[in-house]
Amino acid sequence: MGKRRLRDVAKRPSRLGAQLRDQIRAEAARIMSDEGVRDFQVAKRKAAERLIIPDNKHVPTNQEVEEALREYLELFHEKQLLGTLETLRRCAIDAMHFLAEFKPHLVGSVLSGIVTAESRIQIHVSADTPEDIGLLLDDHNIPFEENDKRVRYGGDRYETCPVYCFSADSNPIEVYVFDHKKGRERPLSPVDGRPMKRAAIKGVEELLTGSKRQ
Repeated sequence: MGKRRLRDVAKRPSRLGAQLRDQIRAEAARIMSDEGVRDFQVAKRKAAERLIIPDNKHVPTNQEVEEALREYLELFHEKQLLGTLETLRRCAIDAMHFLAEFKPHLVGSVLSGIVTAESRIQIHVSADTPEDIGLLLDDHNIPFEENDKRVRYGGDRYETCPVYCFSADSNPIEVYVFDHKKGRERPLSPVDGRPMKRAAIKGVEELLTGSKRQ
């Protein structure tokens, strides 16, 4: 067997692995878009099961799935995507003005622009105590639920964060409450593992204005 033939044989497994990885990536994106799955790990596991591919060998990264989701939404749901994104960003701006005393920052899919019908408006705030947010909502007769979610920081450190969930014009909003010290440290993104991108009110307003010009 010549050297060229040996090289071709060696490339086949890696080529096959890349193809299987791309199949999981595309199917996971479709699942997140069309079936309302928000968790990347769940979407990838479901995709691998449906394609009968061992998901422990050919798993795409969350970032690869997010990029595939962006491509899928632009290809199949472009008009709906633009309308949904504008609605969610407008609602986010209103919510941030409502929470202005707590230095709100928008994070997540509504900031990145990769939104589906199941996307939540996610806002980070800083407060003396989590109860401050509950009191504000109570004062305005806004029904809410309170729960805890784990957030990850550098050094693989996890901490529990109080989250207030409520709706505005049928749009779900999640408010993550940090104390003033932790509010200055950005948690890591579940997509790429880097400090989360955040935008204050002015930044979100500029995004909305920019998208209308396009």
